[in-house]
Amino acid sequence: MGKKKKSKKRGIKKYILPAIIVIIMLIGIGFCLLNVNPISKESEKVRLTITEGSGLRDIVHVLKEKNLIRNEKFMLVYVKLNKVNDLKAGDFVLNKNMKPKEIFEILKKGSNVTSDEITITFHEGKTMRVIAKTIEKNTANSYDDVFKVLADKKYINSLINKYWFLTDEVLNENIYYPLEGYLAPDTYNFKENVTVKEIFEKLLDQTDTILTKYKAEIQEKNLTVHKVLTLASMVESEGVSLEDRKNIAGVFMNRLNANMSLGSDVTTYYAFKIELGERDLYTKEINSSNPYNTRSAANAGKLPVGPICNPSKDAIVAALEYTPNDYYYFVADKNMKVYFTKTASEHSKIISELKSKSLWYEY
Repeated sequence: MGKKKKSKKRGIKKYILPAIIVIIMLIGIGFCLLNVNPISKESEKVRLTITEGSGLRDIVHVLKEKNLIRNEKFMLVYVKLNKVNDLKAGDFVLNKNMKPKEIFEILKKGSNVTSDEITITFHEGKTMRVIAKTIEKNTANSYDDVFKVLADKKYINSLINKYWFLTDEVLNENIYYPLEGYLAPDTYNFKENVTVKEIFEKLLDQTDTILTKYKAEIQEKNLTVHKVLTLASMVESEGVSLEDRKNIAGVFMNRLNANMSLGSDVTTYYAFKIELGERDLYTKEINSSNPYNTRSAANAGKLPVGPICNPSKDAIVAALEYTPNDYYYFVADKNMKVYFTKTASEHSKIISELKSKSLWYEY
């Protein structure tokens, strides 16, 4: 009997080493596959400069700094094994959805940014006023030029006829800027002499690309694009992670269904054309009756009249595919951790705790 048991143990041990080897090989294969694939599935353009005299190690370091590759050491091995060489110096615009192989092919060909091109990044969650400042800073167009174009009703109507997602809702007399919320944040290349209209339409083309993926879903849920973008602009400003944003959108939907005011400070800031972080709100502003201000009792059960910033794709997804929950309140601490509660008393308790722990956000 004893001999049989020893034999059985030896039989088990016989398979342990091969199993470990197989596991290590699978982990290695997985690691390699991860590192030869793009950083992101989503399009996010990145501009970088390769200086004269840069070696492979220098170039790989730049790619890592720009978050275009995952692992610097792996990539150094990759370029040696694949005999990557003859990479050119110059200015490049690459994309986080590119594989390393695609990136190196572009770097071999040389600069893909012409001398008469400029690159402008429009950041997520920014208002039209910030966009106008960005355009003024990077082009020959002035801040006022942007708003002259926005005030051109004939031009706005031409855009409504051109883009399926733009409707007469943007012409509401209470809306500050008709294209607010519709300009997709991203990094773009333009001609040096680009006009405001050309900038708007390039951003709208990107919005078209994003929204077209969700067109059927928007229609199935009997929503309007304007409502989705308005809600998305609020969750963009209120939360950071996709999970938090989906829950925040769920809270807003609960309050809308209960005919409650949404109570969102970010809408009040927008109503008074104050950028977030600029200063605190005054009581008279919070209580004011303004079509954007959801702190006002006059807007109970209503969204703002329009978007309050230009939301990211994640925020649009959060608004469209919000998480159903039974919360009616939320608050974020100064580290952007969001706390969800069901009652006003629970909400007040959280705020008191945050203040006592010096976690309450103050300007």
